[in-house]
Amino acid sequence: MASLLEVIALHPADAEAAQEGGADRLELCASMEADGLSPSVSTVSAIRRATDLPLRVMLRLSDSFTTNGAELNRMTAQAQSYLAAGADGFVLGFLTPDNVVDVESVAALASTFAGTPWTFHRAIDAVLEQAAAWRALRSLSGLDCVLTAGSSLGVGHGLDDLCKLAKADPAVASVMMAGGALKPEHVPWLYQSGVRRFHVGSSVRQDGSWTKAYVNSRFVRSWRNLLDAQDSRG
Repeated sequence: MASLLEVIALHPADAEAAQEGGADRLELCASMEADGLSPSVSTVSAIRRATDLPLRVMLRLSDSFTTNGAELNRMTAQAQSYLAAGADGFVLGFLTPDNVVDVESVAALASTFAGTPWTFHRAIDAVLEQAAAWRALRSLSGLDCVLTAGSSLGVGHGLDDLCKLAKADPAVASVMMAGGALKPEHVPWLYQSGVRRFHVGSSVRQDGSWTKAYVNSRFVRSWRNLLDAQDSRG
């Protein structure tokens, strides 16, 4: 499988630069100071007009990984609005107060957009028991991607665990997307372990700034070239 490069986009200008640089897919969100929350429907519409790349939109209303019935109702309505605005998929993930995957809440929300693919986001890096979390994820319909750094502190801290997990289970490697302070030097190790999906955000912005810089197409191109080089080596 050829490598997939996903880029976080907050604005239409981000989307245009990401596409110019060779991104394969965009994650749309807002409020990066809270590690990514649901964007406005108007932002999704504007980004849809700016690019033909696949768009996965964040479904998350607070900076917590827990949720409740009222939030789920709001996100259900959001999801339908995002689909109407041109979304191709979603990004979500909830934990219980005990920091295990909240299968009930995730499944309930995912069932409202059945047939649409979605990503479980970095909530998985906050669980207490990784093996149990990955077993739980296998039961969730429509899930085709899991964004993880292997550690809540980022890929630099979780790299060894990600590589071990991917090597031990090709099914896990096939859905794993490495992201969260991902650096170019991490890529060869992950690639050799079977990982083919990579997610970048601040690293494709000048000075890593979410507020003062848009995505830089040259920075995206450097990631694209890195992944293409890995693909060419096989």
